[in-house]
Amino acid sequence: MTAAEIILALVTAQRGGELWLSRAHTQALMARGAVEIAPGHYPLMVVVHTAWLISLWVFGHDQPVNAIVFVAYLALQALRVWVMTTLGARWTTRIIALPNAPLVTSGPYRVLRHPNYAVVIGEIAILPLTLGLPWIAAIFTGLNAIVLFIRIRAENQALDATRQTA
Repeated sequence: MTAAEIILALVTAQRGGELWLSRAHTQALMARGAVEIAPGHYPLMVVVHTAWLISLWVFGHDQPVNAIVFVAYLALQALRVWVMTTLGARWTTRIIALPNAPLVTSGPYRVLRHPNYAVVIGEIAILPLTLGLPWIAAIFTGLNAIVLFIRIRAENQALDATRQTA
């Protein structure tokens, strides 16, 4: 097994675990009266992220690993953990609004309104660069930008509505 395959296996397992955690959090939030906002874009987001990961497996599984760039990717993972820990049971991959819940303003949310998306933007670019695949970084950065344009707009509307009801 190559170093690239080990990295990709770990990232694939991480994403699978995150989907499981997201589903559990979503179900718990919905049981508390939360609602999903703008679910129509979610399949597009799943397709982009799945295609990104598949393309990394297809084109990157046997590539040498740029250790310096990989350290930057690992730093993003630390930020991802910080975001997820800060949100706790409110972290999901969907836009879930819990009426009358205060906005999270601690941790990385003191600095950015959407720190998780900053992490994702970095990951989409940096993991392919770790494997010497700048064209995958460019393609999926563009596709991710389209998805995030739609998603952030919907999420901002949900956050504004939540703030007005809290």
